Amino acid sequence: MGLYVFHPSSHRHDTGAHPENAGRVAAVEKALEDADWLGLERLEAVATTREQLERVHTPEHIDRIREICEAGGGMLDMDTVTSAESYEAALHAAGGAADAALRLLAGEAKFAFCGMRPPGHHAERGKAMGFCLFNNVAVAAAAAIAEGGAERVFALDWDVHHGNGTEEIFAASADVYYASIHQWPLYPGTGPAEFRGTGAGEGYTLNLTVPPGAGSDEFLALVQQVVVPAAREFEPGLLIISAGYDAHRDDPLASCLVDTEAYGDMAASMRDLARELEVPVLVCLEGGYSPRALADSVVATIEALAGDREPRTAPAAAAEPHIAR
Repeated sequence: MGLYVFHPSSHRHDTGAHPENAGRVAAVEKALEDADWLGLERLEAVATTREQLERVHTPEHIDRIREICEAGGGMLDMDTVTSAESYEAALHAAGGAADAALRLLAGEAKFAFCGMRPPGHHAERGKAMGFCLFNNVAVAAAAAIAEGGAERVFALDWDVHHGNGTEEIFAASADVYYASIHQWPLYPGTGPAEFRGTGAGEGYTLNLTVPPGAGSDEFLALVQQVVVPAAREFEPGLLIISAGYDAHRDDPLASCLVDTEAYGDMAASMRDLARELEVPVLVCLEGGYSPRALADSVVATIEALAGDREPRTAPAAAAEPHIAR
């Protein structure tokens, strides 16, 4: 049915008194354990290969992260912390996502949830930032194309922050369509609605900006009215979700008001699209800094992907003010 990808190193990536800490993964795993893992097959992540990393990151960036962690870790910028174990955790977060993508494309399951850290969508080709070291979704998407036989990959990012790294890595590519729903303005200050990609990738970036206070109707309507039609037209071989849960009404780092049920509805909408296209869904954990809201929303996401419950239909008008014309 579905895979849950994990690795013990996610707990050893020590960020201290930081919003992105090991308690996030612990809360998710406790909630899933209480739910008897929702019938998921648990799969321990493998480490990414150097070849997989270099498809989306520069050799200098990879070496810098390794060297800093081997020296005991430290601050990469004001937001991004590493420890001695962080390089191993980052290798497995990226490798687990890539391996899951290949397993899905080989028909081993219909969906996979990668519950690992550090997150990835802020990591650019040559730069770690925003709590992220390597771009897990980008590594997985590139592996799906280079190794898994997928001609195209569609990535939806519903984290409240724009995934500047994923956008930067694939902005000039026609093989990966990147769609982001994010609060505007907010860190990292990228992702204006007018930007649609560059060169061969023009038209394959979709930034859907929402103001502080946007809630379940806005996010769900944008998924149903804009993202799903765009993905349907793109005809990808794999759907990926950069699943941040920091647009939740209880999250301390942003100002959106999405509720737990809406995450299930968004996931169910993508599940229905995947079934229509006959392609699998890969979900990678990004943000989410209220442990209870995060855990509950992950459970709602997985229940939706594994089930048949119809998603609520959001009012179409909720999407209109957020679509660039």
